[in-house]
Amino acid sequence: MGYLIYLFVTYCGISPLLAMTLLYSVGAIVGFVGNRQLTFNYSGSPLASGFRYILVHMVGYFLNLTLLLVFVECLGYPHQIVQAVAIFVVAAFLFVAFKFFVFRSYPE
Repeated sequence: MGYLIYLFVTYCGISPLLAMTLLYSVGAIVGFVGNRQLTFNYSGSPLASGFRYILVHMVGYFLNLTLLLVFVECLGYPHQIVQAVAIFVVAAFLFVAFKFFVFRSYPE
C-alpha cells in the first residue's frame, strides 16, 4: 500500500526523496506497536526496544536514501523501480535487525 501511495505522490509532483522520507517516517511510527506485539510477541521494556527500534530505522532510512541517491540521482535509473527494489532490501534488513537486535528474546 505504501508503494502505491509513493507512486501517487511522486506522480503528483513530490520529489522521490521527499516522498520516501515522509512515507518511511509514517511507516516506522505505525510499525512499532505492530512489530513489538504481533510480529515478535516481545514483552520486554518498551523504552529499551523503542530506542533500538529508532536506531535500526535510522539505518534503514539511510540505506533507502542511499539506494535512491546512487541509483536515481547518480546513475539515472527510474525512481519507481529503484524504490520497489529498495522496499525489499530495507525490509529484509529491518526484519533481521528487529529479530536479533530490537525485539530479541532472552532464555528464561
